[in-house]
Amino acid sequence: MKRRTAREKALQALFQIDLSGTEMNEAIHHVLDEQREDAYLNHLVSGVLQHKAQIDELISNNLENWKLDRLATVDRNLLRLSTFEFAFSEDDIPVNVVINEAIEIAKMYGDDQSPKFINSVLSKIKDNYSEN
Repeated sequence: MKRRTAREKALQALFQIDLSGTEMNEAIHHVLDEQREDAYLNHLVSGVLQHKAQIDELISNNLENWKLDRLATVDRNLLRLSTFEFAFSEDDIPVNVVINEAIEIAKMYGDDQSPKFINSVLSKIKDNYSEN
């Protein structure tokens, strides 16, 4: 599975988990829809869930006039996924690649404002995170 596809599937699984409290393995199984398991997909979903409190704090600290729980579910989980990928994942994926991927996924799954919003928040997180 390509990494873009794994990111999209991870977003879908995180959406299910966030919205309905679905168990991780069940959510992953559901989004795979008869496709075979993917290690990167599992890495993304489990990593976000493992670091969720720290990720949510990073995101919350970089939101202006918004609360994390008030964000659209797609945007919230895309921010979590992307923040995990560049702040907590051990893969050496350039931050700008992660942000560009998030923007492209936001165009497909978010509303008209999502790409700009995702870009803005992730850019702030990147700037503030690299300062630490």
